[in-house]
Amino acid sequence: MDYELMMNGNVKIGQKAPEFTAMTTFGEMSLNDYKGKWLVLFSHPGDFTPVCTTEMIAFTRAHQYFKNMNTELLGLSVDSNSSHLAWMYDIFCRTGIQISFPIIADRNGQIARKYGMISNDVSNTETVRNVFIIDDKQIVRTILIYPLNVGRFIPEIIRIVEALQMVDCSKGSTAANWMPGNPIIAMPPKNYNELENRIRYIEKNRNGISWYLSFNNPPEICEKTKEQ
Repeated sequence: MDYELMMNGNVKIGQKAPEFTAMTTFGEMSLNDYKGKWLVLFSHPGDFTPVCTTEMIAFTRAHQYFKNMNTELLGLSVDSNSSHLAWMYDIFCRTGIQISFPIIADRNGQIARKYGMISNDVSNTETVRNVFIIDDKQIVRTILIYPLNVGRFIPEIIRIVEALQMVDCSKGSTAANWMPGNPIIAMPPKNYNELENRIRYIEKNRNGISWYLSFNNPPEICEKTKEQ
């Protein structure tokens, strides 16, 4: 096996998320604890850093939105659990906000390297700012990588989770700039007969531009499932 891949991970969209068990600010936890739920696993380069502090606060404020989508949050850095706890307490003392999700203390970088969170071009020890969206079957569905000096936009992460759950439910796709409640791109026809039917459907309903691009309203069952 290539040494660089072995050390820095080669996690790809569509593969099973690598298993782990680790100490967190909420006690020992493993990936298996999140079976049946979606998970946003994100890393930060270090505690008591300004950009990451704003993100911890922003994620906490948005945590209920994620919970409403059957989604949990899990942070990670290579700092110690004691450092994490001190940082959480400092945020609470200064803002009154209690961080509502666990943070992994990955002191030896084992999890970070397994997920490819450490870029040797940036640092040999600090995790870069990754986001992994893992579905309820523990499949990696989205990977985002941010530079150290640009904060993550939490509403976009929420939108991606909502879009992934919608396409799973509807078996369609989402268009550029899709937002919850917007129409869904219909699956393309599989044969010529379906193509002709799709053209007639578009002409009648004016809901597309051609046989390969038409839209349907989002199914209500997806919204009901999300609310439950």
